[in-house]
Amino acid sequence: MAETTGTDDAVDRILAREDSHSTSRVFGAAQALQTHETASHHSDGDQWDLDDRHALRRVGGLSTELEDVTEVEYRQVRMENVVLIGVYPSGAQTEAENSLQELAALAETAGSVVLDGVLQRRPHPDAATYFGRGKADELRDLVLSVGADTVIADAELAPSQRRALEDVIKIKVIDRTAVILDIFAQHAKTREGKAQVELAQLEYLLPRLRGWGESMSRQAGGQVGAAGAGMGSRGPGETKIELDRRRIRTRMAILRKQIRGFAPAREAKRAERGRHAIPSVAIAGYTNAGKSSLLNRLTQAGVLVENALFATLDATVRRTETADGRVFTLADTVGFVRNLPHQLVEAFRSTLEEVGQADVIVHVVDGSHPDPAGQLQTVRDVLGEVDARDLPEIVVFNKMDLVDDSERLVLAGLAPGAVFVSSRTGEGIDELRRIVEQALPVPAVEIRALVPYERGDLISQIHETGQFLAQSHEDTGTLVHARVAPDLAADLGPFLTA
Repeated sequence: MAETTGTDDAVDRILAREDSHSTSRVFGAAQALQTHETASHHSDGDQWDLDDRHALRRVGGLSTELEDVTEVEYRQVRMENVVLIGVYPSGAQTEAENSLQELAALAETAGSVVLDGVLQRRPHPDAATYFGRGKADELRDLVLSVGADTVIADAELAPSQRRALEDVIKIKVIDRTAVILDIFAQHAKTREGKAQVELAQLEYLLPRLRGWGESMSRQAGGQVGAAGAGMGSRGPGETKIELDRRRIRTRMAILRKQIRGFAPAREAKRAERGRHAIPSVAIAGYTNAGKSSLLNRLTQAGVLVENALFATLDATVRRTETADGRVFTLADTVGFVRNLPHQLVEAFRSTLEEVGQADVIVHVVDGSHPDPAGQLQTVRDVLGEVDARDLPEIVVFNKMDLVDDSERLVLAGLAPGAVFVSSRTGEGIDELRRIVEQALPVPAVEIRALVPYERGDLISQIHETGQFLAQSHEDTGTLVHARVAPDLAADLGPFLTA
């Protein structure tokens, strides 16, 4: 009987350990992503694009990939069961844990299952293996115990660090940048978005090509191809890896030309809005802060919304009106994240132009996130890179239905004058709209004019792009007192009154 009890205890311990791996040690859902019950709401429309995105699902257990990935010459990012690792200096544990939680959400968005996460305290990452040789051996044991097939480092690894760590733990190692690029590749829909993502991926891949010495040689001269190297030999010639690098550089040049080719159409649309003096408002913020949901609340745009990081990549511009009838545009832009790869900032610079060219920036912050101050600083840093730091900014704390009163006081201290809203419940939306309308630039020219009734087109233009101060109907026309753009003021010149 005692022997049976001992066996039962051992089974209970094993099951408890398995439960800890599958529940309490899983990163991401608690801090970086909302629960599905609180993430969806009716104001986002039918969301057909979201149904299409979820129509294709992976079937597990069908892979025939080699167990030792060091035998594979080139590998694509394929994440299923992952372990996360990170390094932090003394005193930065909280920040490191938040960063690892965010990496877990990134990995889940990319389609993986996070099994475990490990942080090592050391002054700086090991130059050889990132994690240190002794800790790398412990990591190998952890990977074997949980059955992981990928390790993700919470940093951008040097090619040599990644290869050395793979040689120790014998499974694939990727870094934070590779995960973000993989998510972008999955979510890009437009031609421009796909070209931008491919350019960023190639810039990342170029210094990380991996060759296998003599087996990579494809050209030979003199005696190299026959009796071995000898006098008069031209050497091994251009190797396979050099050919690949040349092909990548050629492809990158083509992509840059394509992206430049998209600029005229975008500039034409922006110039048309500028010609009609239509103000623009850009919605910027951290990824998964609720920018698209907010756009849907303000304009009923029906833009794709998903409880995932970087769900929306392509800028979406929607036309709307103020309470007094003035027309302006709202642009939803790509989200930001801490340690955003430099390649993406460069590749998506054309998309981020919508932020740099805006009249007002609505800076959306996830109020329920554990580190809202970090979100604020990260977004402002990226705004500085696209020369948008000096534009008028309205800070909006979203998801306030998930925040209690004490947390609201903390948020108010982070950004005095910020607006508290909830895209899910509609809280604060009317106040936000009022503040945005007040921040819009006022037309420059004040005029008084008696516009004949047959020139109703001018009255219509004042309604769209100007601001009425007074209006009355006389026998010969409409007497207006308004502020308008210079171009419209010139058109109204013949009808001006004292």
